[in-house]
Amino acid sequence: MKHVVILGGGVAGLEAALALRDLASDAVSIEVVSHESEFVYRPLSVAAPFHVGEARRFPVAHLLDDAGASLTQAAASAVAPDRQIVLTSTGEIAYDQLLVALGAKPVAAIGGADVTFRGPQDEVALGDLLREAREGRVNHIVFTMPAGISWPLPLYELALLTAVHLADAGALGVKIDVVTPEPQPLQLFGPEASEAIIDLLDLHGMDLHTETVPLGAADGVLRFAGGRELEADRVVALPRLEGPRLTGLPQDAAGFIPVDEHQAVRGWYDVYAAGDATDFPVKQGGLASQQADAAAEAIAKAVGVEIDPEPFRPVLRGLLLTGLTPRFLRAELGKRQAEVDTEALWWPPSKIVGRYLAPFLADELHVSSAPPRADGIEVEVELDRSTAGAWQRI
Repeated sequence: MKHVVILGGGVAGLEAALALRDLASDAVSIEVVSHESEFVYRPLSVAAPFHVGEARRFPVAHLLDDAGASLTQAAASAVAPDRQIVLTSTGEIAYDQLLVALGAKPVAAIGGADVTFRGPQDEVALGDLLREAREGRVNHIVFTMPAGISWPLPLYELALLTAVHLADAGALGVKIDVVTPEPQPLQLFGPEASEAIIDLLDLHGMDLHTETVPLGAADGVLRFAGGRELEADRVVALPRLEGPRLTGLPQDAAGFIPVDEHQAVRGWYDVYAAGDATDFPVKQGGLASQQADAAAEAIAKAVGVEIDPEPFRPVLRGLLLTGLTPRFLRAELGKRQAEVDTEALWWPPSKIVGRYLAPFLADELHVSSAPPRADGIEVEVELDRSTAGAWQRI
């Protein structure tokens, strides 16, 4: 039996563990190395300051036990691929096959921004800003993101949720602008998604500034490349992402790990990487799970399972929280085929779409992962239409 070590207990790590249990349970033992004790379902953190959802938390040890994997709670510091050894805060760990799924580190990129929204750790700061706006102490909020960011969906969610929240509170005099380096909003999803976003922003009276790169904020002014400026009482920004910078493995200038179409780390036959830690330019949970599936199939093949591994072929799925009816977005990257709908385009209709992880988490929450039946008979799941992927028990 071969020993597979997975570094990281996030989306890609859990998806890979579940996939390997399904594909190669008799051929491998699975050890997940993570310094975190909880798996945090981060995409719903954008909803928490508005009290329409929350980032769900699961004990990693419990999830891995159910997934048929063991947990070593430690921080990985380096890999010695020539010796098939991982160096961690608690000692060395040997492996036959290694999957690096350590994710990326969000860092502030726009100096002077009042809130850099990285996830659950910034919910309180954004909540404080919203309170100031409700109390009439903020008249103009600008939502923006740095150039080069690969996943802009939270920018539009935060702006739209803020608009609905303030309208419901009667704070109708607060102006909201959205500033993006993108040529069109949500350009990754194609023109249909861009048009849908523009319509939503227009509905709430927001101004959209495209092809605009923010440099920094100071004295009530947000400065842009090219010398332009925009007055702003408060600036909310998305972060820049950096790779794990894991010693011993190849990496680009930003610390991301180069991989091939089967997620093998370039130069090594027994080391793989998946998720935000890789050099794939778009960082998103659903894509991370697809990369993990591709890596798991390649690892299964490497340990003797009769399988023809499928390469990573990205299909982008995004659930846009609007404060009202959510929008489901689907696109094949590199193609101009996209879908935008108010009805679910996948099931369970979660923010992170994983072949194994989505139904697994639905089971952990004791709700049905089966789609609604065509005959109209209700399934045992109820969805909050404002947050959709935040499953609610009946």
